[in-house]
Amino acid sequence: MGSQVLLIEDEPNIIEAITFILSRDGWQVRSHSGGHDAMEVVRARRPDLIILDVMLPGRSGFDLLADIRGDADLAQTPVLMLTARGQRKDREMAERSGASMFMTKPFSNAEMLEAVRSLAARK
Repeated sequence: MGSQVLLIEDEPNIIEAITFILSRDGWQVRSHSGGHDAMEVVRARRPDLIILDVMLPGRSGFDLLADIRGDADLAQTPVLMLTARGQRKDREMAERSGASMFMTKPFSNAEMLEAVRSLAARK
């Protein structure tokens, strides 16, 4: 595949798991763990796909998603939102905010791989 994924997540075990899963499938995975400066990283890296945690230190994933969708150069980038809270209102908020897909933690390796492949195919 060779496509670039930017993982914005603050839990080291989740970073390690997703990086392992996707790297084995040929993805180049970069990670960033803070919300306050994540947009600078997104703009600098220009990833093919973003995996974005909802709850981040410094800034919420929903705020970052709004910035991504509001940036003409980044607006079409697929974004997979991750959250430990899988309540209906969280899903609805993600959809309204422009998330391409929503996934709750914990997730299986197969679910993650399928979601990323699906989002990449839409692009």
